[in-house]
Amino acid sequence: MAAPGPSVFLLMVNGQVESAQFPEYDDLYCKYCFVYGQDWAPTAGLEEGISQITSKSQDVRRALVWNFPIDVTFKSTNPYGWPQIVLSVYGPDVFGNDVVRGYGVVHVPFSPGRHKRTIPMFVPESTSKLQKFTSWFMGRRPEYTDPKVVAQGEGREVTRVRSQGFVTLLFNVVTKDMRKLGYDTGPVDSQGISVPTPPQSVLW
Repeated sequence: MAAPGPSVFLLMVNGQVESAQFPEYDDLYCKYCFVYGQDWAPTAGLEEGISQITSKSQDVRRALVWNFPIDVTFKSTNPYGWPQIVLSVYGPDVFGNDVVRGYGVVHVPFSPGRHKRTIPMFVPESTSKLQKFTSWFMGRRPEYTDPKVVAQGEGREVTRVRSQGFVTLLFNVVTKDMRKLGYDTGPVDSQGISVPTPPQSVLW
């Protein structure tokens, strides 16, 4: 009697929040969390994390290097609601208060392999000069109560934002049983696990 086929596929993601470029700021830390659809569920690893505080490197790049690890596994029955990672970067203002320095979001890469992504960051803006001065003086800059809203489209068109900085992520992605459920994501090894192709699979 034939064994029943798989009813779910697995998405295994590890890597790191590597570094950031924020020319105007220093001593920053980063938070991350995953946003995904109703048919998805984490089975291992961490859905969210917070990095150490880092200072700019002393070389010409002036990069903020975290190398903060990411490691999580999801299961799902269909690709709808494919996981996104939401980043929030924080640092001190002139009064020593922690304020948001940038939000960003990107989908976990769809194809297996090693991937590098540079994410443009943004911050919400006050709608008037008075509000801008008041928020600066009180040390309370505009920020989202839930950073996960940056992964959703609803209401984003009425939010005034300003681009500010970049964060670089490294992903190592492996999928299992997607091909058995009818989804083609890349070459398959003998265990039915989608694996990276040679260097061509590296996406920049």
